[in-house]
Amino acid sequence: MRTRSRYVLAALIAAAMALAGCSAGGGSADAGRAASGTATASSDSMSGELTVFAAASLKAAFTRLADQFQAAHPGVTIRPISYDGSSTLATQLIEGAPADVFASADEKNMQKVVAAGLASSPQPFATNVLTLIVPSGNPAVVQGLADLANPSLRVVLCAADVPCGAASQTLLRKAGVTASVDSYEQNVTAVLTKVASGEADAGLVYVTDATTTAEVQTVATPGADAVVNTYPIVALDNAANPAAARAFVDFVRSDAARATLTDLGFGTP
Repeated sequence: MRTRSRYVLAALIAAAMALAGCSAGGGSADAGRAASGTATASSDSMSGELTVFAAASLKAAFTRLADQFQAAHPGVTIRPISYDGSSTLATQLIEGAPADVFASADEKNMQKVVAAGLASSPQPFATNVLTLIVPSGNPAVVQGLADLANPSLRVVLCAADVPCGAASQTLLRKAGVTASVDSYEQNVTAVLTKVASGEADAGLVYVTDATTTAEVQTVATPGADAVVNTYPIVALDNAANPAAARAFVDFVRSDAARATLTDLGFGTP
C-alpha cells in the first residue's frame, strides 16, 4: 500500500513539474510576441510637424511626395507647403520665417540661404528646362521664340531674380531674341496662369508646368535643353523638427521619389 502511495505521489509531482514547464514556455513565447509587437509599433518613432518651403514649379511633385512620405511616417504631419518663387522663399527664410526644409529651383537662391548661415551642404535632386507656351489653340499663331519680339503680342515672363526668369533671359540671349515683355511675374505659376487664361499670348515656363493644364500648349523651343536648372534641397540648420527634416530630404533624393519626379517630367541631376 505504501509502495502504491509512493507511485501516486511521484506521478503527481511529475505532472506538476510538466505543467510548470508548459506555463513557463508559454510565458516566454508570449513575452517574445509582445516584444516583437512593440518593436513593430515603434519601428517609426518619428513624429511632430514638418514645415517645407518649395519652389512654385515643385507643387505637383511635392504634393505627391508629401503624401508618400506621410504614408511611410504616419507620426509626421507636413504642414501646407509654402510654394513661391525661390528668390521670395529665400528672402523670407533670411528674414526669419520658420521652416525645416527648403527646396529651390536653382542653386543661386539656395546659396543665399547657405551664405546667411541657415543651412549647409544642399543636395541636388532634379533638373528642369523651359518651354514656350501659348493658350490652347494658339490664337496668336506663335511659331517660336523669335515671335516674342513682336510688340503686338502679349508676352509674359518670370522676373529676372526668379530661377525661371534667369533661365528665360539666358535662353532668349542665346537665341538672339529681345522679347517685348508686357509683364514680369514673381513665380512660374503666375506665368502659366496668365497664358492659360488668355491674358497673355505667350510665355516661358518649365516643361513640368506645361503638362499640368490642358489650357495651354507648347511650341517647339530649340536650345531650351541647353539651359538647365538644377534643383537643390536642404534641411535647415535651425529646423524645429531636424529628424523629420533630414528624413524628408533623404526621401526626396531616393529612388522612389525620383520615379515620381521623372513621371512628372523632371530630369536627373
